[in-house]
Amino acid sequence: MTPEPPLKGAIDVHAHFITPRLRAEMEKAGHGGPDGMAAIPAWSPEDALSVMDGAGIAAALLSVSSPGVHYGDDRAARELARVVNEEGAALVHDHADRFGLLATLPLPDLPGALAETRHSFDELGADGITLHTHYAGRHLGDPFYEPLLAELDERSAVVFLHPTSPPCWEATTMGHARPMLEFPFETTRAVTNLVLNGVLDRYPRIRFIVPHAGAALPAVADRVAAFAFSTGDPPVDVLGALRRLYYDLAGFPLPRQLPALLTLTGTDHILYGSDYPYTPDWVVHGLAETLVSSTVLSTEQWQSVLRDTASALFPRFAPQP
Repeated sequence: MTPEPPLKGAIDVHAHFITPRLRAEMEKAGHGGPDGMAAIPAWSPEDALSVMDGAGIAAALLSVSSPGVHYGDDRAARELARVVNEEGAALVHDHADRFGLLATLPLPDLPGALAETRHSFDELGADGITLHTHYAGRHLGDPFYEPLLAELDERSAVVFLHPTSPPCWEATTMGHARPMLEFPFETTRAVTNLVLNGVLDRYPRIRFIVPHAGAALPAVADRVAAFAFSTGDPPVDVLGALRRLYYDLAGFPLPRQLPALLTLTGTDHILYGSDYPYTPDWVVHGLAETLVSSTVLSTEQWQSVLRDTASALFPRFAPQP
């Protein structure tokens, strides 16, 4: 008798795709071991659907992971972003009930990013946008991004945040792959900048998804709040801002991160994420079993995390009456 998949209809908001064109361009640009990882993982829609079926994932929102599509040339980045987004849209067309698209942008080329945002939503029907924690050393929250954020706010866009190697990674990684330590701190740095620079207040209609159970934010939130209160003019409501964000559970949220995250926000702002294929299929399955066997959340709360909250963000994946 085949065992029942652990996740039972989950919506995965943190899933990546790697098309042959993207792989070739990454390798040509010297990113064959992205962010210090051993290699670019294998990916195909067939493999992704097989992993999803085995884990019980009903639908996955596909995004491009670090290092994105800009490798130093604006024109090439615009072309690659367009090709990759159209390839992603084709996957959605072929598997409309299983895949969604979180489009990638050719930042730090801001005019190109604005044009690709409009094309992705208006022509491709993208479900949201992916933004990395920084581009060319400018972290999200920098005034440089204001025109893009205004566009995304006007569209009430869902924006999935993803870390990338920091500008100073050679000095901080101690020889380790950057996802181990630098990615969590990059996420924390970018979100803190968004909060302290008032982005969440100026653009309240953007729904930001923060990866990896909030990274280090649950541990440092009170410290950031204290500094913001004592030095801000006017003081920033850091904890209130963090409470409004959405957080996925990609990575290793148990036994420590999820309980800490629950001191920052409620289960109606927490979502499931696999990080496949950068998290291998067997790890995806193991982490899924760990999640659903945990007593940290009730059955009703797990239902909210695995499907209900994502259905509200991405209504086309909501169960049909």
